[in-house]
Amino acid sequence: MRRGEFVNSYFDAWNHHDPDGVAAHLAQNGRYCDIPQHIELAYEELIADLKRLFARSKYRYELTSRVFTSRSAIAYQYRMILRGDGGSTNDTIYHGAEFITLRDDHAALMIADYYDVAGARQTRLASSPVTQPEQFKYVKSGLSDQRSLEYKNRLDEVMRSQELFLQPGLTLPKLAAAVDCSVNHLSQVINSGFNMRFSDYLNKYRVDCAMDVMTSAEGRRQSILDIAYSVGFNSVSAFYSAFKKHVGQTPAQYRREQLKQTSLPQVK
Repeated sequence: MRRGEFVNSYFDAWNHHDPDGVAAHLAQNGRYCDIPQHIELAYEELIADLKRLFARSKYRYELTSRVFTSRSAIAYQYRMILRGDGGSTNDTIYHGAEFITLRDDHAALMIADYYDVAGARQTRLASSPVTQPEQFKYVKSGLSDQRSLEYKNRLDEVMRSQELFLQPGLTLPKLAAAVDCSVNHLSQVINSGFNMRFSDYLNKYRVDCAMDVMTSAEGRRQSILDIAYSVGFNSVSAFYSAFKKHVGQTPAQYRREQLKQTSLPQVK
């Protein structure tokens, strides 16, 4: 397949909502990389995600630049028209670019997709309400609303029952394994479902736990340093920063207020 034919065939598969047709442009060991979402999908994973995506999204891809080619690469710019309810006046348009690395047989080793979430614009009249770009951040995810809710509930259950937040080395991949979902989908659930980044979501659990410790009889005899480490923080500075962000006070200020209410001796 020639490079020009590759692009035409690739766009045709996307516009006909054909997951197998899109994935057929990848080599068996190839990867599709959604750069803004930090998603990397292998052949079968891409098919599965596209099936979910095509079941819920209506859009069309169009080239907006010439196709730049070399012996082993293709690059071009595109725009995606996301069909809204009520006709073309509710369509949303955003722009992107793809960089494709090819094998000698013109199968793609990597398709890197870059697009401008913040630049998404609607074609409706300026006087009409404008939907925030956050809605389009995960337009290519393929994660259904029902599955997202399931992951969200499972995440809360795992965090509360297993208290994973107490682990200083807890990472997004480790938490995703506990929830039994992909890293990319868990990131989406936290960002969209809780309106937080992973670090803020994790720190909120740790800060809430620290507040409980500070108000307990045993916790009143512990130093702030000991409490910080006991709830999963790696440093006092990180603890103070997170505590101030979520509570509006430093740990010391919060503790002093609690001690005033109980009239118990303060531990510095």
